[in-house]
Amino acid sequence: MIRQDKCAMKVCTDACIFGSWIAQKIEAQPTFANCLDIGTGTGLLSLMVAQKNPYVIIDAVEIEENAFEQAKENFYDSEWSDRLHIYQTDIKNFISEKKYDLIICNPPFFENELKSDKKNKNIAKHDEGLSLKELIPVIRKYLSDKGIFAILLPYHRIKYFETLAEENNFFVQEKLLIKQTAKHNFFRGILFLKVSGHFKWPDTCENKTNELIIKDEEVNYTNEFIELMKDYYL
Repeated sequence: MIRQDKCAMKVCTDACIFGSWIAQKIEAQPTFANCLDIGTGTGLLSLMVAQKNPYVIIDAVEIEENAFEQAKENFYDSEWSDRLHIYQTDIKNFISEKKYDLIICNPPFFENELKSDKKNKNIAKHDEGLSLKELIPVIRKYLSDKGIFAILLPYHRIKYFETLAEENNFFVQEKLLIKQTAKHNFFRGILFLKVSGHFKWPDTCENKTNELIIKDEEVNYTNEFIELMKDYYL
């Protein structure tokens, strides 16, 4: 049970898909010893990853005070609390001597778009605190040479981020494109990126593209969605 009453941005389906897909990929793999969660919000992603991988130690960073308190509460109440650490700071000011095997980020989605009159929601939803361009050097600083970086993006920003990443020697290992139904256009994408020439998922081609449809024509959850989320949804 994730508490979210203090957070400006609530738990949503695409964030759950993101957490589940990451967790599925690194399930019980001891090579993923350290994880950095940038902008953890409620702590959802960290909790999902910790549930599936008993080896990983997670450092979660959150700039907004209420969200920080919420995540700290959710971490403390979980059975993986000894492997979850949270820091209230701007990721650009975060200091760690670690290099991380996995970095995950569900960043602010909107750039130069209509904003709320609530500051905490703007930080959570818009890139006032951290733009995608500013995110790249943070990843470069903390990702291990053989590490993987996972990011959730609106579909219309994927091409921009792929170009930005390639300019900085990151390349897409695998991606998941998400639709509400078969009739809808893609609305979200998840990218797994690596430093050029390093880590590769077992049995995965370079730049492999997967697709996920959330609901069928009868507006019921698809079998693929149910299978992905079965360990998390009550």
